Amino acid sequence: MSFRPLHDRVVVRRVDSEEKTAGGIIIPDTAKEKPSEGVIISVGPGARDEDGKHIAPDVKAGDRVLFGKWSGTEIKINDEDMLIMKESDIMGVIED
Repeated sequence: MSFRPLHDRVVVRRVDSEEKTAGGIIIPDTAKEKPSEGVIISVGPGARDEDGKHIAPDVKAGDRVLFGKWSGTEIKINDEDMLIMKESDIMGVIED
């Protein structure tokens, strides 16, 4: 199954966080915070402004992004946990 988001929404796969602290302490799954970093899997065509003009999205599939802790709605696609959120919930793109 494939999923194409509408308008200014994006589908994001969370990036797993480290399971150890810098001091070597192993963090159990129940104590881990969900990461607020992910990779964009799919992007909608963009929003429309008040005049009906198309506004192209600033992000693209494959971008590594940061988003708010409570951003998006959790969904499951092909037994994989993903997030769907508005592009405005993304704080920025991580560039190398």
